[in-house]
Amino acid sequence: MKKFLLSLLAVSAFYSSHAQEAETTEVTGPWKSKGNFAVLVSQSSFSNWQAGGDNNFSGNLNLNYDLNYQKEDWTWDNKLIVNYGFTKLKGEDQKKTNDRLELNSVLGKQASNNWYYSLFLNFKTQMDRGTDKDGGYNSHFMSPAYLQIGPGMLWKKNDNLKVNIAPATSRFIFVHSHFTDFGDAFGVEKGKSMEYQLGMSINGYYKFDIMENVSAENILNLYSNYLEKPGNVVVDYQLNLVMKINKYLSTNFTFQAVYDDQAYKGFQLREVLGVGLSYNF
Repeated sequence: MKKFLLSLLAVSAFYSSHAQEAETTEVTGPWKSKGNFAVLVSQSSFSNWQAGGDNNFSGNLNLNYDLNYQKEDWTWDNKLIVNYGFTKLKGEDQKKTNDRLELNSVLGKQASNNWYYSLFLNFKTQMDRGTDKDGGYNSHFMSPAYLQIGPGMLWKKNDNLKVNIAPATSRFIFVHSHFTDFGDAFGVEKGKSMEYQLGMSINGYYKFDIMENVSAENILNLYSNYLEKPGNVVVDYQLNLVMKINKYLSTNFTFQAVYDDQAYKGFQLREVLGVGLSYNF
């Protein structure tokens, strides 16, 4: 915990030292890059407080980075999303509350107007071990991990509005074999460490300003497996709201809904809301 607090202080110092830099998209030749790094922290402490309460500390780190290329009839869009959160109650072990590592990449060659022949890649996993209600580990880095790759067609109006359709997408699910020792896990059969699927993938991205200093980023991923139950579409929707208070502070809200009946029979929901330091680069 002490190391983490020192890290947060270092990040805060870094942010302060760069606070005077311009908050615009950096352009280097055909390359454009922009990103946001946010630190959200909350802490409660009680001493002889008659109403009761447990000392606690929680934090969230969010990184959202775009690196895009545009020259003549070629386009290449890349996005990295990293989220990690934890909470610590006095007398209890630290528990993670948020954990996401995702990379999206789409390469396109213009066919006509806003249409491009495309090749896309999507990779997602988590960075830390997760625990179930009984205290056992139910996930860790690369278990599970999901990789999608395939050719298709990209419709792109601009960097903030685009849809990629890939009708021949290969999807790989990776998991450590100890999760499948006694049965299927995350869609991977018992005794195996990888599952291969072939299907259609549709990925949509739309970012817009709701009002001044309030932006909304929508990311939608759909996947249908031709090889088994094609009607059971995997849905992954994420909404990221950033409400700037001033140049140095912002309120961040993230909502994510995932439906994948091979992993869980129902919707998986995640919400994160916090106020903290925010640095645009």
